[in-house]
Amino acid sequence: MARDSTTAARGARPAASRPNGRPATAPTSPAGRDLSRPLPAALSWGVLAAFALLVAATVVAGVAPWWIAAWYGAVSLVAFAAYGLDKLAARRGSQRVPERTLHLLDVVGGWPGAIVAQQRLRHKTRKRSFRRVFWVGVVVNVLALGALLAWLAR
Repeated sequence: MARDSTTAARGARPAASRPNGRPATAPTSPAGRDLSRPLPAALSWGVLAAFALLVAATVVAGVAPWWIAAWYGAVSLVAFAAYGLDKLAARRGSQRVPERTLHLLDVVGGWPGAIVAQQRLRHKTRKRSFRRVFWVGVVVNVLALGALLAWLAR
């Protein structure tokens, strides 16, 4: 098996290729970033659709006040913009939006907009540690929403 000079110098085997020419396994960068294959887009879109339907149904049924849907919409727009600015900064090699800021936006209700940005802009979908914290933030936000709705129903 032929090796290129960079692969031979590191002592690693070259990655197997798929028919489309991309590596069969997700590469890790020299900087040690934890890249992996993105989750299926259908999973993200499905979670988003289920949440949107649930929020709409609770607002229409009078269980949730209208401002909850407005809050999620407004914070989602801000999150989408933040992810977009981070993607642009990544392409230009300029100062990035801190991941802490993106996660804060996710936890306070911007995760629906973050999902849209991740899928439409193809940004922040491969870094395993980011995805883990993101989905924990989604769960925390949904649990907090449930607690808020229970408190409002008293």
